[in-house]
Amino acid sequence: MNAIEDKIAVLPSLTPRIAPWMRQVANDKVLQQQLFETYGSPINVHALDKFEKNIMAYQEVLDRHELEHLIFYARKANKSKALVAKAKATGIGVDTASFNELKQSLEVGVASDKLVSTAAIKNEDLIKLAILNDVVLILDNEDECRAVSQIATQLNKRAIVGFRVSGFYHAGEKLYSRFGFDVDSVTDFIIKNVGWDKEFDNLEYRGLHFHLDGYSTSQRGEALHQTLQIAEELRSEKFETLFIDIGGGFLMNYLEDEEEWNAFKTQLKDAVQGNRLPITFQNQGLGYEMIDGVLHGNLATYPYYNTIHGPQFLEEILDFINADKKTAAFRLKEQSIQLRMEPGRSLLDQVGITMAKVAFRKRDSEGSLLIGLEMNMSQLMSSSADFLLDPMVVHMQSKEDTGIEGYFVGAYCLERDVILKRKIALKQIPDIGDVVIFINTAGYMMHFFETEAHLFDLSKNLSMDTSKEQFGIDDFIDDTLIN
Repeated sequence: MNAIEDKIAVLPSLTPRIAPWMRQVANDKVLQQQLFETYGSPINVHALDKFEKNIMAYQEVLDRHELEHLIFYARKANKSKALVAKAKATGIGVDTASFNELKQSLEVGVASDKLVSTAAIKNEDLIKLAILNDVVLILDNEDECRAVSQIATQLNKRAIVGFRVSGFYHAGEKLYSRFGFDVDSVTDFIIKNVGWDKEFDNLEYRGLHFHLDGYSTSQRGEALHQTLQIAEELRSEKFETLFIDIGGGFLMNYLEDEEEWNAFKTQLKDAVQGNRLPITFQNQGLGYEMIDGVLHGNLATYPYYNTIHGPQFLEEILDFINADKKTAAFRLKEQSIQLRMEPGRSLLDQVGITMAKVAFRKRDSEGSLLIGLEMNMSQLMSSSADFLLDPMVVHMQSKEDTGIEGYFVGAYCLERDVILKRKIALKQIPDIGDVVIFINTAGYMMHFFETEAHLFDLSKNLSMDTSKEQFGIDDFIDDTLIN
């Protein structure tokens, strides 16, 4: 190793925010062994009381603004039925994106007026189920309107619908989305096609919906004002907008330290440029790449550190003013429109962990340490380039710390089954049977891409109330037992 490499070889840390209940589980080795003996590896654990506290934090903001509102838990973020049951118990809604999500939510007992279907593709079974149960369908395009109308006719029922809007204007540019009706044409479409004497005479208009990519509060504020303008135009044509749904994508903060986050981003770019040793598997750039000796691209991961997040993120949207100096919150109250939203992963902040057992340790052909886990990459797969949090490693037997670095790999017969692409600094090489705990995985990490390739079992999902001082095996409820 030359002098430069020696100076910058230390791996950057990314220390996660860790709820006390997570540390409590991590410190109880006996409990971990009991859980693995009972349920196998990997295991997902969900803290239902923390989920409820997150809901209440959003409700406090909405109540302070004196807004009629309905929060929805986005079911696609996590497959656990226990979370659906908790959503029902707290009185919030459930946003469903498939037939099975809607069917399960109905079976758990969620009321029809607390359900919505925002599925990108709505097949006949889903449409029938929604219409028969008076569940709002958010319509995306004219073909979908026609399909819903035809099925409603067959069932001799009216379909309750909202319309998804996109193509909003922000800072002089039109925001792209492949979803929804264009903001410039949706008003005319509804007026001309929806109503008793129109082509879609059995669609019962209730409201408007949008969901923006990215994480800009100003874009969401602009979109909300433009949607409120559509509602005003529709009211003049006797269409009463009962709700506007602003979707999700509300930022959450995963990390303790902003300096660590900034240091990681700097060192990743340095590594891709060859100015330091790699900090990712095979020096993957996670969005960065060198082209003709020049660094190109941007970090293609979730922004894991955020100063404005959760309820604060919502506050910024509600306080966003239009050209008339009116806030979005004021205009919602002025028009007596219910505000709806699906905060997504931020409702699941500090709610979940994923635990897996160590199966082997080895060196690959490049000399890197690989630590095999009893899980696969689909059971902790981000919708972005990587999941950037340091895991906790629980050593069943105490040993002297020697310092080592390596990668966690999974059970699929794929070269790319690397659980975390980032190289992780460890105090010591884990033994077979040691436990790796991935922190804050409930939102879009545990299940979003989970598969049963190789006929592997899906991960076990457990739920619990974390208010106790000490946990026992009987405190963990198997999701399959929830009706």
